[in-house]
Amino acid sequence: MQQTRIVVIGGGATGIGILRDLSMRGVPAVLLEQGGLANGTSSRFHGLLHSGARYAASDLHAACECIEENTILRRIGRHCVEEFEGLFVLTREDDPAYVAPWLAACARAGIITEEISVEEARAREPALAPDIRQVFRVPDAGVDGFRLVWHNAESARRYGGEVRTYHKVTGIESVNGKITGLTVCNTLNRESYPLACEYIVNAAGPWSGEIARLAGQRVDITPDRGTLLAFNHRFTSHIVNRLHKSADGDIFVPHGSITILGTTSAQAKNPADTTPTPEEVLRLLSLGEKLFPDVWEYRILRVFAGNRPLYTPPDHDAGRGASRNFVIVDHEQDGLAGFASIFGGKLTTYRLMAEKMTDLVCAKLGVATPCRTAGIPLAAQPARATLERAGRRLPAHGARLVAERLGDQFPKIVNAPEQDSGADLLCECEMVTRAEVELVAADPTTHFLHDIRFRTRLGMGTCQGTCCSLRAVGVLSKSGVAFAADPRTALRTFLQERWRGLRPVLWGAQAQKCEFNRALYGATLNLNGADDEAD
Repeated sequence: MQQTRIVVIGGGATGIGILRDLSMRGVPAVLLEQGGLANGTSSRFHGLLHSGARYAASDLHAACECIEENTILRRIGRHCVEEFEGLFVLTREDDPAYVAPWLAACARAGIITEEISVEEARAREPALAPDIRQVFRVPDAGVDGFRLVWHNAESARRYGGEVRTYHKVTGIESVNGKITGLTVCNTLNRESYPLACEYIVNAAGPWSGEIARLAGQRVDITPDRGTLLAFNHRFTSHIVNRLHKSADGDIFVPHGSITILGTTSAQAKNPADTTPTPEEVLRLLSLGEKLFPDVWEYRILRVFAGNRPLYTPPDHDAGRGASRNFVIVDHEQDGLAGFASIFGGKLTTYRLMAEKMTDLVCAKLGVATPCRTAGIPLAAQPARATLERAGRRLPAHGARLVAERLGDQFPKIVNAPEQDSGADLLCECEMVTRAEVELVAADPTTHFLHDIRFRTRLGMGTCQGTCCSLRAVGVLSKSGVAFAADPRTALRTFLQERWRGLRPVLWGAQAQKCEFNRALYGATLNLNGADDEAD
């Protein structure tokens, strides 16, 4: 029988952060994820590294955690963070009476604010509404959730942690009120096997309630769905928030070459309920135009949604009324030793959440090693000589992008033989090279094109996979990479997922683009395998 000391369930930021912390403290641990890494909530958010200003007036404790973790992540996760500022903007429809208590709350939380003139704000952001009334700068930043999860995974593996993707927990075993192990199903080959362990950490996000039920426990989790719009270009260089109590459609976040508008808040039917609707798109646009009036004219790249795992006991509010603080439940208090759940919180505070959970586990196991995750970078900064060599071998402006995406794996590409540098581009939108795709495809956690997308951003740019997906499948087929599906199915599945985010916005330029894709793959390439018409 396979065995380990700790099993972490959930491959999002919190789960992978816990695996990294446990591994750095020398505790043997295995992480199980039912899909690919960053498959759930951690990849379906607006990319905002909170300063805490958004929560200062309503949840001071959450605001304090955010500004502390914001500072830490800028230091340890430089590859994942884009250090631009945030602006809080008072529009004509916002209450001026909110400003003074908000400023006071930010001061109490230690969040630095600075008022700038409307003229300066519009000089920085010309697309802002002309009738805004007040603007304040705050230390918000951008963070790439995909990259953050992957760099944590790489770091955890360097310290001995093990990651198993596409492994679903189907049973949790206990004897005399003490955890003894789990039953796990490899969803790729449908084989099940037992895995013995001393302790289980339930970090499954919106699925935490389902995992707890497998152990005969209850946690009060309400999946709260948030829908977001990704625009085709970067029309703001700052994160722009409306200066009012947090609500729907009041944040614009620049993210790489695009801009994201979010988000909504609605109770989801189940953890997998992440299908956006045209009605949500129209609502977000009508709200977003208060900050950027021309938003209706911008091309929408895609729509996506994710579920927040909010802790909502029966006597508390749901949705935006629920606390954004995180909760740790030690199920030993409910009669089951060796089992704990963690949920709630925000991606900004993932490291703190992981630290607190790992403290609990280590105390139970008698491990006294302190947490070191706040002081050790997720990935090393590449040497100048490595970057210079990469600049000669990779496309112009692409070397640093590749270095940030791959972290400690970057030298493997740079040090490849000169005659086969792999520098040819497969994805022009996101500057993804053949060498990157081949490197990521060789990782044991990679089984689908989606896994490569999460790691490299292949297919996430303007063309939404129209050109690069076919190229990637061709390269991987030629190099003999064994995927979970045949090349045709892999391509069809990848494009179908891209289509899922396009369906709610089929108008204007996007409708034309989709018709082109349909003609290309459905007709010219006959992707669906339709038989030729009889003569």
